[in-house]
Amino acid sequence: MTQHDQTAPGGLRLRPLWLLGTTLAVAALSACGGKPPESEAARPVIAQPVTTADSAQALRFPGEIHARYEMPLSFRIGGQLIARYARLGDTVKKGQPLARLDDADASKTQASAQAALDAAEHRLVFATQQRDRDEAQARENLISRLQLEQTRDAYAAALAGRDQARQQLALSQNQSRYTTLVADRDGSITSEQAEVGQVLAAGQAVFGFAWSGERDVFFDVPEDRLSDVATGQVATVNVLALSGKPIAARVREISPAADPQARTYRVKASIDEPGAQLRLGMTADVALAPAANQGKSVRLPATALFHQGEKTAVWVVRAEDSKLELRPVSVLRYGERDVLVNSGLNAGERVVMQGVHTVSAGEKVQPVAPPHPEDAPL
Repeated sequence: MTQHDQTAPGGLRLRPLWLLGTTLAVAALSACGGKPPESEAARPVIAQPVTTADSAQALRFPGEIHARYEMPLSFRIGGQLIARYARLGDTVKKGQPLARLDDADASKTQASAQAALDAAEHRLVFATQQRDRDEAQARENLISRLQLEQTRDAYAAALAGRDQARQQLALSQNQSRYTTLVADRDGSITSEQAEVGQVLAAGQAVFGFAWSGERDVFFDVPEDRLSDVATGQVATVNVLALSGKPIAARVREISPAADPQARTYRVKASIDEPGAQLRLGMTADVALAPAANQGKSVRLPATALFHQGEKTAVWVVRAEDSKLELRPVSVLRYGERDVLVNSGLNAGERVVMQGVHTVSAGEKVQPVAPPHPEDAPL
């Protein structure tokens, strides 16, 4: 008998207690068919903390100074241009003659209308005298009632003929006056579109004209930034030719349709206090203040978006247990490679950037950096 064995009363041999306990534990595990519990393995995913970006910092556009009202000037009638009194760049005053057409035909038309009015007035004088005589004779029962009615009808026709001739003369006088192109307000000549000797149709442009006074800055906005611009939005204009303080402006008009070639939208901002040194055509840099729906936003790569039905969401790694949570977000703007999220995320939260369709809610993950720097959040 070895030194570890013991003999019980009756001659039985006993094994040590520690060996017996180990044997029982192994037997119990074998009976249950189980294995020792293992901790849940964390799945590696590409996730990075997000940072807020001030979307207003990107809202800078090149612009150009324009007059609030710009239009072509043209004659109301057709004819041959025989004189042009204004040149490109001239500043003109209201009522100043700018150009003139050949008025020979207009003068003849006016003379003919004057002669027609003279004849109509003579006929009216005769019809008036005839009416007075017939009314006096009718009171004495010297003429029939039918003759009196005929006389009154001739008078009414003569009166209407005289009024018609007057209107025709006024029209011909207007036609004669329209042979001279006159500035209807103060402004500047911005272009010359007709030459002396040219035969013009009614309404054909002769000059480009810009009103004096109010000034706008025009700039073009790409379609992916249009949601950042709103009517009434405050803007700051820095004119490159003027090294003074920035000029305050406000968006007053946004084009409803894109330019067919450039696919950009024309935006017009009114300048609050245009100075005398602010000239038409000057180039400017326009900076837009945040609109009502702007502010601190989160920029993410487009691969981070996950669509939960009709809603847009992202996978967020919870800080307390490193498990995934599907969180709905609101997208402010879509870009070519990125999106701008304006609600649903906070700075510092880790978001799954790639492989969003291979994970599930509640799954424990281990965030890792993207393998390429260009895949990092913008």
